[in-house]
Amino acid sequence: MAHGDITHLEIPADDLPRAKAFYAEVFGWDISQPPGFEDYEAFRTGQEGVGGALGLRDKTAPHQPRVYITVDSVEDALSKVTELGGTIVVEKTPIPGLGWYAAFTDTEGGEIGIWEQAAG
Repeated sequence: MAHGDITHLEIPADDLPRAKAFYAEVFGWDISQPPGFEDYEAFRTGQEGVGGALGLRDKTAPHQPRVYITVDSVEDALSKVTELGGTIVVEKTPIPGLGWYAAFTDTEGGEIGIWEQAAG
């Protein structure tokens, strides 16, 4: 995924089995729990490189749906966010072996996630 590409969507749920059944039936997504991610059910869409997850609201997912956008550098993106009037909600956080993510609110109050893929 290139800088600026939408790569991931987190959908909060209060009842994961119910949400999993709903989204699998409505969109035909194959949804499964990745190893080591309790209360987090991953899915892939038909679009190459795009997917997301269902997570427990305010526990393993945010309170509202959050889209993630790929960046070359989480640090550089967060620096620009604060410089341009945004607010950091989640500092740079590692996902071992995969990369780093963070989240911010934009100047309009919308919450956005960013993702930096680990090299290799």
